Amino acid sequence: MRLAVIIGSVREGRFGPTVAHWFAELARADGRFEVDVIDLARTDLPLALPAVPPALDPDPARPEGMRELSERLAAADAFVIVTPDYTRSYPAALKAAIDWHFTQWDAKAVGFVGYSGATGGLPAIEHLRAVFTELNAHPVRDYVSFPRYYLLFDEQGELREPEAPTAAAAGMLDQLHWWANALVAARAASIA
Repeated sequence: MRLAVIIGSVREGRFGPTVAHWFAELARADGRFEVDVIDLARTDLPLALPAVPPALDPDPARPEGMRELSERLAAADAFVIVTPDYTRSYPAALKAAIDWHFTQWDAKAVGFVGYSGATGGLPAIEHLRAVFTELNAHPVRDYVSFPRYYLLFDEQGELREPEAPTAAAAGMLDQLHWWANALVAARAASIA
């Protein structure tokens, strides 16, 4: 089972890689997933979208710099989106990555790890739930949230008190694994 952990922020000085590293290590230690960390800051991601909407052309010609991203998204059985809260929503680069793809998200499980000031990324997560539902993906119920993340992690990027976030991540991984298995089987049955 392949799990893509997507770092949604491309901002200079972002904290997303620290949070993604923490989660990816937990997912690897869980042992049920092959983990692929995708950093959108390393992708040529134009904000201008294709002229034809994805419902009409689900696999448009993409810029050459997006080929690897498209292939890695297509290979994933489940996703975890690591996102901050920017103005009570999620980053524009993440929206562009989502909107440039369609079939890559279809009938796959999605989980969320949010981080921010007081909100812990929850407004971004709620917006993303609606977006992924529209793409026929399945957002799982559980999530991980880091309000005031800058107080929760030390200077080495380690959680000061890891018990509660680790338990939340374990619950989300259980749901992702269950739904990913169900959806892989359902996609295989629809092809047969």
